[in-house]
Amino acid sequence: MPASTCCGLASAGMDAAEAERIAPMFKALGDPVRLRLAALIAGQDEICVCNLTPHFALSGPTISHHLKVLREAGLIDGERRGTWVYYWIKPDALQALASLLQPVPVTA
Repeated sequence: MPASTCCGLASAGMDAAEAERIAPMFKALGDPVRLRLAALIAGQDEICVCNLTPHFALSGPTISHHLKVLREAGLIDGERRGTWVYYWIKPDALQALASLLQPVPVTA
């Protein structure tokens, strides 16, 4: 019989503080635009907002709102340089999410 697997979420205990920290990340990624933005940002060391907006049929303020949500959730960070803002993914945030979703063997 093959060993069953589950994810880290099932095998690791999570206290209330950790759940409060992680839940906004999942919520932010639950929106298709924000998920796409996060994927675009994660694909680069850093990326200018000017290179993100052409990927969407949305206004600049709408893109800025989605970026703000991702930033407030702790998934991305950014820095203004002159007229533009450059964004990068926060690897520790992705690692926290990945550890919850990583398959792990379930022992009986």
